Amino acid sequence: MTRTRLALLAILLSTTCFIYGQVDKIVIPAGTPEDQALTAINNERDTQKRLAMYQDFLEKFASNPAAIAYANWQLSQYYQSAGDLQKAAECGDKAAAGAPHNIDILVSQVTIAQGIKDNARVFKYSVQGGEAFDSIEKQPKPAEVSDEQFASGIASAKEENKGSYEFFESAAFNAIAAETDAKTRMDYVDQFTTVFPKSKFDEQIASYAMLSLSQLKDNRRLNSYAEKALTANPDNLPALLLVANSYVDGSEPGGTAKALTYAQRAIVAAKADDPAADKSRKISAGVAHSVAGRAYAKQEKTALSITELKSATSLLKGQDDQQFAVAAYYLGWDYAKLNRLTEARSVLNEIAAISGPVQQPAKDLLTKVNTARAAGK
Repeated sequence: MTRTRLALLAILLSTTCFIYGQVDKIVIPAGTPEDQALTAINNERDTQKRLAMYQDFLEKFASNPAAIAYANWQLSQYYQSAGDLQKAAECGDKAAAGAPHNIDILVSQVTIAQGIKDNARVFKYSVQGGEAFDSIEKQPKPAEVSDEQFASGIASAKEENKGSYEFFESAAFNAIAAETDAKTRMDYVDQFTTVFPKSKFDEQIASYAMLSLSQLKDNRRLNSYAEKALTANPDNLPALLLVANSYVDGSEPGGTAKALTYAQRAIVAAKADDPAADKSRKISAGVAHSVAGRAYAKQEKTALSITELKSATSLLKGQDDQQFAVAAYYLGWDYAKLNRLTEARSVLNEIAAISGPVQQPAKDLLTKVNTARAAGK
């Protein structure tokens, strides 16, 4: 950075600091030893010598947080351009630690983290960036600044950084979508909803929350999220299916009836009979019929259960092997319960060949059915 540029930044700081508040702007005043050292570094054309000079700079000015943050940021940018993204991320970590609300540094860190597919870093710095943007509006008004000037300054700062905020929001959402661990994903969702309220991704975030809570078997929070999602959109298929599954698997009093209600709503919303229905809608309808069948079975309404499960297997066969296996297993169970052993054997033989979590239970039930058939003969 040239002396002219540094001097300009110093002037900007004195005239607009009330606008930026807690959004860090690194300023090295012109003429200071730090400025002189940086000028010497920028004048050096040999890359290796410049790197060595930056290391000396970091040691010499270790007590100056702004200078250290700036030097580490410059090193991060160097390593990024050289293709050493891991080293760039490490230097960027140090820069961000020294200037935690510097939006430019945080954008750089998110970009680098995306390059090395470091999901945790992507999310960490995206949230930190969102918090930095949020801090613009939370700063106190200086006594010497009029209300009109202050409001104008805040609006200008927010407009200037709006693009970065949207970048952080999208990057944080993509980190949630890429996270495979349910607990970590749910932790991310909780942070996201706090830092990025009224997000354009709210509906998708709710779906990831419900998926995570379903995997964590936290039915209380799952049902709460689903109810909120359904208030906003009564035909939200992921919400209807997740809450239906939650109730049919749970032991809550009245839960079976609720599972049936939500499953029936999902069947209507999916419109699988519509000629324009795609694969996703047909699978959703199939899963809803499967849940309805299981709910009827729990109510000892076996004939109705069989009707729903036959609809489910018809929709799911060839579309989703695992969901087909679940529906077919319960259909085989119903047939066996009514002593319709030949039909039970036919269904169970088919799904016993499908690899997955249902395969072994299907084989076990098939063994019992075959034993009962043999005894009957």
